[in-house]
Amino acid sequence: MALADIEAHRWTRREYERLAAREFFPPGKRVELIEGVIYDMSPQNSLHATAVRLANEALRVVFPSIASFEIRSQLPLAVSEDSEPEPDLAVVHGSIRDFRDSHPTTALLVVEVADSSLLHDRKRKIPLYARSGIPEAWLLNLVRRTLEVCRDPVDGVYQTRMVLRAGDTVSPLGRPESVIAVSDLLP
Repeated sequence: MALADIEAHRWTRREYERLAAREFFPPGKRVELIEGVIYDMSPQNSLHATAVRLANEALRVVFPSIASFEIRSQLPLAVSEDSEPEPDLAVVHGSIRDFRDSHPTTALLVVEVADSSLLHDRKRKIPLYARSGIPEAWLLNLVRRTLEVCRDPVDGVYQTRMVLRAGDTVSPLGRPESVIAVSDLLP
């Protein structure tokens, strides 16, 4: 017996937002839309939460709100018609009220903190950011205690990838005069 040729339904960002507005997802359920697929997000353990807070604090010094930078933590980016990821951190131009009516569509820098979500972040989300033209994406790998820095998207692929460890430093492309110690990001 042959299997029927059946395709999965791919959601658009508009459909996804309608589902959320109609409270289709249970309260507190964390989900995100990546290339038409709605993924459940892993619950955050304390190691992950600590790393997000450390990265937020480090970036807040480099990208101050008085210089028109907004650091968004685990909030949507409307990067395409079928994707609305929620990076752990996204540095965007603007202020809080600039995004009252719609989510930002791009970022200067996105940061994903990964332990149990490492493969999802590396194989799905980082490539999505490259295809969306985001100039820089960081993957804070809590398993190996490294910072993977991806830069220079060309034709949807980051051309540069550096792996940094405690003892190394990084300067974000959006603020090249600033330096962040990788050890300041690691819990």
